[in-house]
Parts: sequence; structure tokens; C-alpha cells
Amino acid sequence: MTQNELKKAVALAAISYVIDGEIVGVGTGSTANFFIDELGKIKHRIKGAVASSEATAERLRSHGINVFDLNDIASMPVYIDGADEITHQGAMIKGGGAALTREKIVASVAEQFVCIADGSKLVETLGAFPLPVEVIPMAQAVVARKLAALGGQARLRLKDGQPLLTDNGNIILDLVGCRIVDPVALEEQINNIVGVVTVGLFAGQGADVCLLGTAEGVKTLMF
Repeated sequence: MTQNELKKAVALAAISYVIDGEIVGVGTGSTANFFIDELGKIKHRIKGAVASSEATAERLRSHGINVFDLNDIASMPVYIDGADEITHQGAMIKGGGAALTREKIVASVAEQFVCIADGSKLVETLGAFPLPVEVIPMAQAVVARKLAALGGQARLRLKDGQPLLTDNGNIILDLVGCRIVDPVALEEQINNIVGVVTVGLFAGQGADVCLLGTAEGVKTLMF
């Protein structure tokens, strides 16, 4: 199976976690896009969705799915999103699509986080994928120095030769070459750096379930 076929398989499997008549939190990225396309087929069964990015909101609306502001939602049964890496303990690196802050906010409101990913995303130790950190622009230099002191190299993420800006108007520093042996501790440490909005480590609150696409079918990991 191709990677896209694996992504589509886990997206379809995630539909079983959607609660009829409720609101579902929806992530950002290529795997989440496959889920949105599947969600569009059952839109009559749900009240609507909360989006973790402007791109996700636009795709949801293109399927005729009602998009709610998170400020109007007290809770939701489930948040469904992909991951750039996930461990056997449910800790993740997210933020390859630059939506890490909104993803973490929406996930925090959901009762359950269902991660959908192809088998290549399952790792023993996080860190092969660059760790995204959303940063206030004026703090770029000072945060980059403090990130480098943790190990690895902090690189400004660019788009078309210019600093990529998140939906929140901030920049992304990607920490490259950092082997993450204690993701919970590192998440807290980076979040405490002044100028950091949030880090793309989802470890203190990781996934509850991972639907993993493999050549043998979709495997369910519980954490």
C-alpha cells in the first residue's frame, strides 16, 4: 500500500470514533485532510466541528460541515489528528503543518485524542523529525540560543524564502538533531522559555488511541 492509501485507511477507521450528534475536533495536515473527506460523507450525523487551523476550517466548510469557534464549546468527545512522530507511549511530535498551538488548544478540550498515522510515524524515541517551536517573532534570537543549549540546532522555518508565519502571526523554529529521551520534561522546559508560545511535543497530554496504518491493516494502539 502507498502512504496515501495507509492514510486513507486510518482516516476511515477514525470515523468509528465520531459520536453522533456531537462536535468533533479536527486536526491539520495531510492525514487529517483524508479524515475531513471521510467526515464529509457523514456530516448529517454530527453537529459540526472545531478546526485547528484556517486551512482545516476551509476544508471542513468545503464539505458543508459547520465549523464552530472553540470559545463557544465547553467540551467535545474526541479530537482526531495526525502526528509527525508517535512513540509506543503515545507521546508525539506535531507541528509539521505549523498548526501546533491551535492543535494543542483544541486537543486540550477533547475527552479523547485519537491519533491517525501511517506506520512510518511510530518510533522508539522522538527527535528524528525536527521539533517545531512556535515563537513570538521578537524573541527569535534569544529562543534560538536557549533551544540550541538543549542540544541540536534551531532553524527558522521558511516559506518561499521568507519566515513562515502561523495562523497566529508567529514564527516557527525547528529544533534539529535533538534526541528526546524524556518528552514530558522537555515539553515543560521549552514551554517555560520566555518568548515560546508552545512546543510541538504532545507528551504531558499525548494520544489516548493511535490508529496505525500498516500493510497488514489498521492497528489500534491504546495508551
